[in-house]
Amino acid sequence: MPDRHLRGLPVSFSCRVPDDGLSAAAGKGLGWRTDRFIQLALVAALEAVDDAGLQPADWDAVRVGVVIGAGGGSLDTMPKVCEAIAESRYRAVSPTAVPRSQPNMAAGEVAISLGARGPTLSVSTACASGATAIGVSRMLLDTGACDLVIAGGSDSACNPVGAVTFWRMGALSTRAHDPAGASRPFDADRDGFVLGEGAGVLVLERADHAQARRARAYARLTGHASTADAYHPTAPHPRGEGALRALRLALADAGLQAQDIDHVNAHGTSTPLNDEVEARVLRQAFPASPPVTATKSILGHTLGGAGAIEAVCCVLALERQTIHPTANLDRLGDGIDLDVVTGGPRAHSMAAVASNSFGFGGQNTVLIFQQP
Repeated sequence: MPDRHLRGLPVSFSCRVPDDGLSAAAGKGLGWRTDRFIQLALVAALEAVDDAGLQPADWDAVRVGVVIGAGGGSLDTMPKVCEAIAESRYRAVSPTAVPRSQPNMAAGEVAISLGARGPTLSVSTACASGATAIGVSRMLLDTGACDLVIAGGSDSACNPVGAVTFWRMGALSTRAHDPAGASRPFDADRDGFVLGEGAGVLVLERADHAQARRARAYARLTGHASTADAYHPTAPHPRGEGALRALRLALADAGLQAQDIDHVNAHGTSTPLNDEVEARVLRQAFPASPPVTATKSILGHTLGGAGAIEAVCCVLALERQTIHPTANLDRLGDGIDLDVVTGGPRAHSMAAVASNSFGFGGQNTVLIFQQP
């Protein structure tokens, strides 16, 4: 939809969280001293902890970790700081400028709010950050460093710096005549992604710890792999070698074969090259295409938050045995031979699902979830 914060820019629409909705959810005490990616992360983390039936006052705080992925530093505050410095208005720079904009502070604020005193980490692997954070969190559980980890990703680039810089590199859709139809993963007429913002957070817990407190389990995270293309700063490997390797390693980690995967939540950015390469990877990985969906068609590209949000969608797909549709897919692009879910939700029997996340720098992460 048109974004008043982007008015007059080459691309002036985004999938922005309504300002009043975020302010109400985050509360005034948080809003005045933190940027949006922190507020989004904290709101999602509090909801996840509440849904998990956890009471921070009762847990062993030193055994609780927090890992939140973020694509980079905040683009809300620092442009204002640079403007004030350029105009010699040094007193106009907020004393909160540093802690409100550093990528580690999403995890830091979540830990402070929840009193979590275990490992508190920030992960930045560009648009794979949220998924990578979930994978790192599983490692913390596997090593015995934590009993549970608050894990996810958050990002916000629906601002002038984000809009202009991504437009300038040719990554954004310029479909100004039809903003609602601009995010078109795998469609023949795709021309780039739509900026979004948001956060996804899961509570990961060791099985014995969850069983001891009779926790409700939505899914099991059984497979994770991260790889590098080592090819190009922004373009994927033309044959998708790093992404394909991540998918196969995640399957091996889960002890599964390709035919065991019942659904794939694709990275699906709606950029011409990335969608073509990902479709090629999926056709190489799977003898027959499992049903595929692309969450970014609905929410836009939430950058560092995307992988975590899509992981949440995978978990809910398993729980509900339903796959959400891909929006705006009228005609598959040339060379894209996938079973993409369109038109409406699809009921589907699922025991295992995969979530793909790929980022600039050739950083790839794949997660595998199975029924509990």
